[in-house]
Amino acid sequence: MLPVRATAKTKGVRAEDVKGLLPLMTLMVIIFLMLLFWENELNEEGEVSTMEQLHVDYPQSDIPVRYCNRMVLQRVIRGPDNTCKKEHVFIHERPRNINRVCASSKKRICQNRSSTLCFQSMTKFKMTVCQLVGGTRYPACRYRMSSMQGFVVVTCDDMGPVSLQGYVE
Repeated sequence: MLPVRATAKTKGVRAEDVKGLLPLMTLMVIIFLMLLFWENELNEEGEVSTMEQLHVDYPQSDIPVRYCNRMVLQRVIRGPDNTCKKEHVFIHERPRNINRVCASSKKRICQNRSSTLCFQSMTKFKMTVCQLVGGTRYPACRYRMSSMQGFVVVTCDDMGPVSLQGYVE
């Protein structure tokens, strides 16, 4: 018996075969690049934080040591050009109660803003005030913590509080 020798006929890849895939591959690269840039745009927009993300900590986080330092890092709280903020306030109150400040009868013109109205809360809220004690550039900021109760002063739009303008003890 003679040994059977199997030979497979291999067919090489020809240029005509690849030409049909070229438009599809180009489209896939374009879609990939669009998704990549879209994701970067979303990340940049994500840096714009709401008042709730920046200032509301309810219920108060259970951080026994260095509350301010940890919260500032966790929430990425910083000034322009990555500078340390001189003061930052965390409000320990339900968001719906903070939203009610916009309906307060205590209205006044905001400091440093000629025509913007500020609203002051009718009741005092529990707050933590973080005062900068060391560092100039984020994230190397060190803060001292003070717990207090005070009236919050906010600016509002149709959706509710926009920014915390300050507090009154």
